[in-house]
Amino acid sequence: MKISGFSFVRNADTLYYPAVASIRSVLPICNEFIIAVGKGDPGDRTRELIAAIGDPKIKIIDTVWPEFGVGQNHIFAQQTDIALHACSGDWCLYVQCDEVVHEKYLPTIENACRNYLNEKSIEGFLFKFNHFWGDYEHVLVSHCWYPLEIRLVRNGQGVASYKDAQSFRINGRKLRVAALDVCVNHYGWVRPPDRMQRKRRSFTAAYQGQKAAGEQFSGQSRRFDYGPLNKIHRFTAAHPAVMREWIGRFD
Repeated sequence: MKISGFSFVRNADTLYYPAVASIRSVLPICNEFIIAVGKGDPGDRTRELIAAIGDPKIKIIDTVWPEFGVGQNHIFAQQTDIALHACSGDWCLYVQCDEVVHEKYLPTIENACRNYLNEKSIEGFLFKFNHFWGDYEHVLVSHCWYPLEIRLVRNGQGVASYKDAQSFRINGRKLRVAALDVCVNHYGWVRPPDRMQRKRRSFTAAYQGQKAAGEQFSGQSRRFDYGPLNKIHRFTAAHPAVMREWIGRFD
C-alpha cells in the first residue's frame, strides 16, 4: 500500500504560506510527495525553501501560471491536477499549502488507506477543518466556511480537482466518500495585516486578472482589518509540532 502526498504552490514565501510545515506534516506517512511549484515573483524563495527540506520523497514539478483562469476550472484546480496526475500511490493525500495536519491524526489516515484499500466503493475521505482567523488563538465558525472537505482520494479512477480546487469529482459527479476523524488546521487567514492584504490582492488577480485586482484594491488600506477578535471562538488545543517554529516567529 502506497500513499502519495500532493499539493501546489506559488509565492508562498512572499505571501506568508506555511508551505514547508504543510508538507512536513504529512510526509511521515507518504511514500512520495508531489508538488507543483509555480514560478514566483522576483525574490520569492518558495522553491528553494521546499527543496531545502531535503527529503528525497519530495518531487517538485516546475510550472508557469497563466494570467488567470483555465477553461471551466480555475488555475488552482489546474495546478492541483498537475500534481495529482503525477502521483503513483494507491491513495493520494491532498494538503493545500495553508493547511497543516496534526501528527496525532497520521495513524488514522494511514489505517484508513490500508483498511479500505480493496473496498472500491469508497473513492475518497472527508476531513474536518479548523479555520483560524487573525492569529493562532482564534477559529472562525461560519456557515460560509466549509466544515468538511475531501482531502484523500483513491488513485487511478479519473479523479480531478473541481472548480477552484475546493473539492474533487469523477467525470463531473461527486465522489463516494467516508468521513474520517481527522481535523486539518487551515491557516489561510493568519498573516500580518499587510501580508493578508497582499494575499487577497493576489487571489483577486488569479481569479480576475491583474487589471481587475489593481482597480479593486486602488485606494484601499495596505493592512487588512480582522475586526474584533474577542467575538471569535478561542482555540485552546495544541498546534501541530511542525508549526511551532513558524508560530513562534509570528508578529
